[in-house]
Amino acid sequence: MLPPFYFKNVSEDGVFSYYAEVIDAVAEPNLAVYLYHIPQLTRVPITLPLIERLLKRYPRAIAGAKDSSGDWANSKAMIENFAREGFDVFPASEVFLSDALAIGGAGCISATVNINPAAISGLFRALNADRPSHETRALQARVDEVRRIFQSFELIPAMKCALAHYTGRSAWKFVRPPLTSLDQSAEADLLKKLASLQFEMPVAQ
Repeated sequence: MLPPFYFKNVSEDGVFSYYAEVIDAVAEPNLAVYLYHIPQLTRVPITLPLIERLLKRYPRAIAGAKDSSGDWANSKAMIENFAREGFDVFPASEVFLSDALAIGGAGCISATVNINPAAISGLFRALNADRPSHETRALQARVDEVRRIFQSFELIPAMKCALAHYTGRSAWKFVRPPLTSLDQSAEADLLKKLASLQFEMPVAQ
């Protein structure tokens, strides 16, 4: 659940009241709200004091957070401060997966899991199975390489371009405005870099 983001520089009290009014109005005992922290787009951060206040008022309804800030220090602080209370923290990139799970994080919610699901889920399973550290480091390094390639382009168009290529379905390239598809030069560069890693995306028949 995103914070309200039309108005910028609003007070923490205002953001708290927003979440509180929604939770109170829903009035559902099984409600599980995951806070969506993506300040680079909303300009309305989900701060640690705000989480603390919400957990104090709604210990059952506030289930966790997706931290899309890209700031590991922030994700780490969320985990260290609140994970023991059952608050699930999901960094929004698999590059933080090993570090997050090691200190009590719940996993990751990442766009590129849609493109590289086998490798990332394999890393998750290996970490949970306490596989030797040299194995998990190698698996982490592999998913990091793929993520870096996609992040070196505009992420969503790059993912859709790759999906079109590996499925053979060109319609996947299309994106909705205001995003635009990769141009031919960028597309060729993306596919060349993925090929250099021997990247594959098995497609169900």
